[in-house]
Amino acid sequence: MKLNLVLVLLWAVGAGFGGAAEAPRIRPGGVAGIGRMVGEAQVIDVAGRGHALSALVAAQPFTVIAMTSPTCPLSRKFAPSLAVLEDAWKGRGVQFIFAGAIVSDAPEALAALAREHAFDGLCASAADASLRQVLQAESTAEVFVLDRARTLHYRGAVDDQYGLGYQKDQPSHAFLAEALAALSQGQRPAVEATTAPGCVLESEAAGAAGGPTWHRDIARLIQRNCQECHRPGGTGPFAMMTMAEVVGHAGMIRKVVREGLMPPWFAAHGRGPQEVVWANERGLGEADRAALLGWLSGDRAEGDPGEAPLPRVWPEEWVLGKPDAVVALPEPVAVAATGRMKYQYREVASGFAEDRWITGVEVRPSALAQVHHVLVFAVPEGKKGVVDGDDFLAVYVPGSSAVVYPPGYAKKLPGGARIVFQLHYTPNGSAVEDRTRLGLTFAAAAPRHEVHVAAAKQTRFCIPPGARRHEVRGALPIPFGAQILSLMPHMHMRGAAFRYELVDAGGQRRELLDVPRYDFNWQLLYRAAEPIAVEAGSRIEATAWFDNSAENPNNPDPTAEVRWGDQTEEEMMIGYVEYVKVAAAAGAVPGGGE
Repeated sequence: MKLNLVLVLLWAVGAGFGGAAEAPRIRPGGVAGIGRMVGEAQVIDVAGRGHALSALVAAQPFTVIAMTSPTCPLSRKFAPSLAVLEDAWKGRGVQFIFAGAIVSDAPEALAALAREHAFDGLCASAADASLRQVLQAESTAEVFVLDRARTLHYRGAVDDQYGLGYQKDQPSHAFLAEALAALSQGQRPAVEATTAPGCVLESEAAGAAGGPTWHRDIARLIQRNCQECHRPGGTGPFAMMTMAEVVGHAGMIRKVVREGLMPPWFAAHGRGPQEVVWANERGLGEADRAALLGWLSGDRAEGDPGEAPLPRVWPEEWVLGKPDAVVALPEPVAVAATGRMKYQYREVASGFAEDRWITGVEVRPSALAQVHHVLVFAVPEGKKGVVDGDDFLAVYVPGSSAVVYPPGYAKKLPGGARIVFQLHYTPNGSAVEDRTRLGLTFAAAAPRHEVHVAAAKQTRFCIPPGARRHEVRGALPIPFGAQILSLMPHMHMRGAAFRYELVDAGGQRRELLDVPRYDFNWQLLYRAAEPIAVEAGSRIEATAWFDNSAENPNNPDPTAEVRWGDQTEEEMMIGYVEYVKVAAAAGAVPGGGE
């Protein structure tokens, strides 16, 4: 195994030479290995004593491993920040290990750095590469968060105060602190992985011994990617909590994973450095996908129960905790046992005379198996119907029911407004009643940044009978600077594909979201991990493709001429855009949980 420091990078960091500045960039968790089990490693401390990594991490619910070097300028710059974080989380279930990253660093120098900054955690010598190997560490400024079962929950930068070629008075994004705060509350971090600009490490990753096993590998993949829906009380048609349950459904699981239908995520990966990273991205990385399919098709080895992940505790009711207010349907909706149901509309007074600012929303149907999706609108007092049908307050689809806006962001609920629920049900053989509820969390004061929703849409179109790929375009002019927080395409049963593009004032075109295989069964909202900056004078162009042919098995009538309409046998072409005006959003990072 070779480990080399890139000297040009070291000069660029230490002396301010080199090319453009580089800050941490958010990475998809699946690609970064989030959720995998970190292998066993021998950790040699600076006094020469050996420790098993498994024994070290068992001491606390979470362990932060910080790649550290006394000879890397960026690593030294982050040392005070790590000391502050270690002190802040002391006694709160988090311990720190400071791992030597560069093999030429003497243990005495690392020990001196630890004394200088009063590190309490164990300092691991750089001489033994096994810890770096199992972590697959990439730079000296990288940190890793593991639980007691060595499951990886976060990897990346401490924050963005320092990077290549720049430094700031204060960080804008406290990635590690925010990840620890979420994990301590039993939630997944909104940002699970970033790059960590620092002194680059070149290493050979240590592979797991033998093929994948249930306890070490597959249980973690299932827990991270499937159990949100496939659990008792979830929206999935069967549970996937045990090896027996997964093996019992192995054929179907293999089919939907191989065909890319599960986990449900339909955005194609973008092209080039401007690719948008989605905070709520589902999906298996290629290595995880190959491991799962290989295990399902192979000997389905159980492995060592001692390597099993910690069980995940699922909320019994509200994902976001007890809301400040709950708005329920005025009376239950009867859901038929068979056939198709038209969209149902129900409205209820909000009950608030004064304006309220909403920082968190959660939609909770009672008939989880029958609710296809829900859109909730706030209609101001004196207005009729749903104003434009665009500025939704909340949205529900299976597996995605809640959103929390970051500090300083909120949606406005006007005083005296009516809450309108648009509900779409899919009968599944049992007649039931549904009483959907809306949970609201309020800000104590007006926010700095008001969140709005608009749409690039087209209401005037005619899809010819039998058309295989009929194209419809819509546009949303943007007369002010803005930052886009999320996108959500919406079509009905003939929807085949959808694409958003940003065209700036100079005519330059950038692809934001490409959904090459739209699925009406999953009305997904794509929430950007970082804001998408938009200049005044730009426009968002949306293109939708519809399949009105007999080859579309979802098509209710391929002989029909189809126009705009609310019901599923009609069609819609809406490209929802959630945004804030740039004057109200400078320096802020949208995100939020699900």
